[in-house]
Amino acid sequence: MNKNFLKEFGKYLIAGGTAFVFDVGILYVLTEYFEVHYLVSAIFGFAVGSIVAYFLSVNWVFTNRVLKNKKLEFWVFTVIGLIGLGLNEILLWIFTDKLFFHYLFSKIVSTAVIYFWNFFARKFTLFR
Repeated sequence: MNKNFLKEFGKYLIAGGTAFVFDVGILYVLTEYFEVHYLVSAIFGFAVGSIVAYFLSVNWVFTNRVLKNKKLEFWVFTVIGLIGLGLNEILLWIFTDKLFFHYLFSKIVSTAVIYFWNFFARKFTLFR
């Protein structure tokens, strides 16, 4: 692995951590204070976290961009995120409803998986 790849991976970890704070914060507030089902709350949290991740990714994490059209880039970024959202919802459901973990613990586990999906999918499709 080259030095730039490791630098981007580390920056994406920080960007992902920032997005995670927004994601989990919204999940928690909607679920605990507004009594929204955790899977619905997770969609809203994931959406806000994805927007945070997009802006950090294009402005700070990745130096090389494949697409010059920013609208197309955003849509590809979003499609990758939607696949991540689907994986997130499935993992949350399995860990929470089938394995009986607390939904916040389930979110931490799913985030670890989704982090790698998002990084590698975005790195190799958008930011080579």
